[in-house]
Amino acid sequence: MPRKPRVFVEGGIYHVYCRASRGEAVFADDTEAAAFVDILRRVKSRDDLVIFAWALMSNHYHVALRTVEVPLWRSMASIQGLTTKGFNRRHRVYGPLWQGRYKAKTVDDERYLVQLVAYVHLNPVSAGSVEDPATYEWSGHREIIGKGGHGLVDADEVLTMYGDNRRAARRAYVRSLNTTRATAWVGEGPDQLPWWRPVEDEPVAPRDGGVYVDYLGRSTAPDRPRLPVEEYLTRAARALGVEVDELAGRRRDPKLRELRELVVVLGVEKYGQRVRDIAGELEKNPGSVSRWVTAAAERRSSDPDFARRLRDLDERIVVKAQRSSRINWIVIPGTRRDG
Repeated sequence: MPRKPRVFVEGGIYHVYCRASRGEAVFADDTEAAAFVDILRRVKSRDDLVIFAWALMSNHYHVALRTVEVPLWRSMASIQGLTTKGFNRRHRVYGPLWQGRYKAKTVDDERYLVQLVAYVHLNPVSAGSVEDPATYEWSGHREIIGKGGHGLVDADEVLTMYGDNRRAARRAYVRSLNTTRATAWVGEGPDQLPWWRPVEDEPVAPRDGGVYVDYLGRSTAPDRPRLPVEEYLTRAARALGVEVDELAGRRRDPKLRELRELVVVLGVEKYGQRVRDIAGELEKNPGSVSRWVTAAAERRSSDPDFARRLRDLDERIVVKAQRSSRINWIVIPGTRRDG
């Protein structure tokens, strides 16, 4: 049975977690824990994630985060994929490190977000690893209370949920942990948590892949059509003022390489295109196209002009698709568009 497609809410807040394969205590090794944290930090910077809370346990992790423009799957694929690659290389082993794909739930209520932050940072306490979360190294709790840490949590953003004054907000945050600590569900798995809806209540992405919705069914992003790879490349190339043949050519030009990076990263992240399909259409090695995607993601985080051009390209393709849709609806006799 095929998996349900993910629903991505731009600007959405998520509770994300995943376990190591067979429940192995991979991260009981500080070297592996530090490697995971470093990867999380790099992806956070690259994809402009906002992290509210995180905890890395011996065999699983929890992260409370907010996305901006990059789809959650893209960030999580990098985090889990790079962690697996590094672990296998260091231990000279092969195969999957994780029990499966990550689990994620949107959190659309500030009350639940406050509880989620407390739940994540109390995870080491609930597991019996420590009595005081401030003594646990691999979480974001110490970052919020101003006692050091790994610099992953956007502490100022978190503290605004608890008060306007930083000192008072920290006290309110600690009180929130103490209150949550007394709840019946604090030591339970994610499926028992108040904000963790049953799977059957989870919204499903439309089959055409073009609409992004929240739990109320409201659109949170532009409608992006599901396009065949050749049509996507044609529209993207025209929007940039080049031909697909130029993108597929062998000319080594920095400006042309930048155009290629714009096209492929947008296609993969926002239009559901696969690297191997783009590579086949452009007659390129899939490894080369994959490197373009990676380079573009890195450039977006460091080059505001590149990020702006990426948004402009997305908007042009969406507008073009909307115009084409309206034209087809008007000129084709005998058709109707249900509202």
